[in-house]
Amino acid sequence: MAGLTALASAPPHAAAHRLPRLSLRGLAAAVAWLLLAGATYALPEDGDFPYTAAFAAGALGLGLALPPASAFSGHLGRAGAALAHWTPWLTLAALALLAWELVTAKFALLPMPFFPPPQAILEVFWEDWPKLGGSILASLKLLAGGYLIGAGLGFGLGVAIGWSKAVGYWAHPVLRFVGPLPATAWLPLAFFVFPSSWSASTFLIALATGFPVTVLTWSGVAGVNKAYFDVARTLGASPGFLILRVAVPAALPHVFVGLFMGLGGSFAVLVVAEMLGVKSGLGWYLQWAQGWAAYANMYAALIVMALMCSGLITLLFRLRDRVLSWQKGLVQW
Repeated sequence: MAGLTALASAPPHAAAHRLPRLSLRGLAAAVAWLLLAGATYALPEDGDFPYTAAFAAGALGLGLALPPASAFSGHLGRAGAALAHWTPWLTLAALALLAWELVTAKFALLPMPFFPPPQAILEVFWEDWPKLGGSILASLKLLAGGYLIGAGLGFGLGVAIGWSKAVGYWAHPVLRFVGPLPATAWLPLAFFVFPSSWSASTFLIALATGFPVTVLTWSGVAGVNKAYFDVARTLGASPGFLILRVAVPAALPHVFVGLFMGLGGSFAVLVVAEMLGVKSGLGWYLQWAQGWAAYANMYAALIVMALMCSGLITLLFRLRDRVLSWQKGLVQW
């Protein structure tokens, strides 16, 4: 009885706040996806695309799921907050896919096979996934090896240059001479010197990664406030303690900037190296698809490559936020 009395005495807006309510954004996104499904189902196609029904069914399912999901987003925690944040982008994605569908599969305003429709990309993901998945694994292994080697050597060299004037005297001119050259400029020499295309590609990725990591680590170590070292020496700190417990932690923000720059450079070298020498990987897959005029496969590989690059950068940002918790949110991705 007391509960009913409290509910009756609550203000009307409080009771309304507890009830699920479909937002205009959620309704617009649902309508956009239902329009995409209807156009894909109903309009005749200029060509034969086996996965049209599957593509339309996916759009229909998403269009039907969005209204209840949007209405209950306030009760879904992080997932509901993410849905509310990305709902306008879901609307834009549906409209972009609708335009893509109309100008390719329905009205043939863009010529095939250069501009395949969305369901052709879906067909590649479904039927050619073994080859595409193997290419992703090969690229990740090659990228991981070269990136870790370049980041490790660049970090060590950067600390040495920033700490020791003697090391800086000998390493600085070499770094200024070799570092600014694009890593791809070393392709002919690398494939001649190294015994295999895999090792040559690993070297090029390491070179593209190592230069920015070295320069930014060096800058970070050299820019540490000298008062930190004076206080540590007063307390009896050894040179090793000064390097590992004072210089390196203070330089970590610069180190992560170098790691981000090195990761971006390594992606470019990865694709070029796989196109020219390696017999597997996403770069090789792109070259193979272009050679056979399989443009749907090429676009699918580009989508996977974009997702892979974005995912790896996101993981690096998560690592940065964990290590540099006092600077969390200072650099956004």
